[in-house]
Amino acid sequence: MAEINDMHSSGNAAAVAEPSRGFSVYKPGQGYFTRSGTVVGCAVLGLLGIDWLWEGMKGIKLGAPDTALGAVNPLYVATAGAILVGGVITFFVYYLVFVKPRSVDFLIATESEMKKVNWSTRREVIGSTSAVIVTAAVISIFCYGIDRVFFWFFAQIKVLDI
Repeated sequence: MAEINDMHSSGNAAAVAEPSRGFSVYKPGQGYFTRSGTVVGCAVLGLLGIDWLWEGMKGIKLGAPDTALGAVNPLYVATAGAILVGGVITFFVYYLVFVKPRSVDFLIATESEMKKVNWSTRREVIGSTSAVIVTAAVISIFCYGIDRVFFWFFAQIKVLDI
């Protein structure tokens, strides 16, 4: 007990173990947008992965047709596998985004830093985008012209058969 009091008095609170909260949300109300964005991104990737897995598992056949229970429909196997993997992914994302203090603190800090960013105005973004599009068009026209010159040259010296 004396060690814990010494750590608190020295300001090294990070070394003290935090009491277990189970699966309750750590720092609720903070980092809402980064947590939401992380959940949406993980959901999209998770659903795409589950769909890929489901399609891949449709060919798995369990059981033999000559047994009393018969063969299990491959669609049932694929669905059960996809649901199981989806549940594991959901638990993992919930734990990382809402429960684990280190990742939650990172998301909260990320959101606070994003609020400090000096975002470009609409006019600046339109100007920069226009400059990039015009530059890309000029370079592509230049490359097309050089390609035509080389094509004509190689056709003249009979390297290319037209």
